[in-house]
Amino acid sequence: MRGAEAVGISVDSKKKEILVVGSLAYDSISTPLGKRDRTLGGSANYFSLAASLMAQVNVVGVVGRDYAPSDLQLLKDRGVRCDGLQQTEGETFFWEGKYEDAMNEAITLQTRLNVFENFRPEIPQAFRSSPIVFLANIDPVLQLQVLEQMEKPMLVGADTMNFWISSKRKELDKLIERIDVLLINEGELRQLTGTYNAVAACKQICERGPKFVIVKRGEYGFVLYGPKGYFVLPAFPVEKVVDPTGAGDTFAGGFFGYLASCTESLDWDHLRRACVKGCLLASYTVQDFGTDGIKRVQLTDLNKRLTDYLEIINYPKI
Repeated sequence: MRGAEAVGISVDSKKKEILVVGSLAYDSISTPLGKRDRTLGGSANYFSLAASLMAQVNVVGVVGRDYAPSDLQLLKDRGVRCDGLQQTEGETFFWEGKYEDAMNEAITLQTRLNVFENFRPEIPQAFRSSPIVFLANIDPVLQLQVLEQMEKPMLVGADTMNFWISSKRKELDKLIERIDVLLINEGELRQLTGTYNAVAACKQICERGPKFVIVKRGEYGFVLYGPKGYFVLPAFPVEKVVDPTGAGDTFAGGFFGYLASCTESLDWDHLRRACVKGCLLASYTVQDFGTDGIKRVQLTDLNKRLTDYLEIINYPKI
């Protein structure tokens, strides 16, 4: 959205593709409701499964020789283009973690980078003109390398985490100057700005370059901040939260997937609707382990849940 108006985003109706660069992984996850060993995970997988419900997704990442053909086929069945997926000798990125009590924060037990340790994103020529780019949670050095290969994208979003905020702050600051949308949770937002109050912290971020900030608040929903002010809604009430892993990446997929599906210039209402789509898709992810919840969702399911959600947040005029 470089050079676009403060709120409006110009979208070419013939260009609706999204490039996502992130991890494809296997996870072992323990929660109060059970345990799942070696389940499919990774930010690019969650994002792609959500966004591909509404738009063409192009994925760039790396996997090892142990990556199951059926897991690759899962993306292809959703129409995801995997030309930028590298498969190299070695094992796929692996993360093991657990959640306790309210499951508000993951406790990392082990991380094995494996083939991801030497990953250098190489964007296929056919992907370089993608008008929407999402830089999932990876080293900001790699995120910047992706932007150097792109041909003037209309809209760039990025995610990050506490590790990069503390260890790669200089590079992360450079990245933030070049993006349009930052997606971040409350703890990371406080760490990044040094400000406890999320309202004030969002304003600080937008002074650095991004037009919009989305604060992911888990079971409490989200906050969207931009030139038009704030938009805040709760999460869709889920009776049985099984595993919150990947909910933020799913939210991002729904958000950018919806924006990519719009053929007119995007205004504040489009951005708010995009947040609702992301919020609802994330509610499916948390209902099962790994990607099992989101991979079963169809547009008819999303539309039904949207109807239910609108009834929940509806209130009589005062």
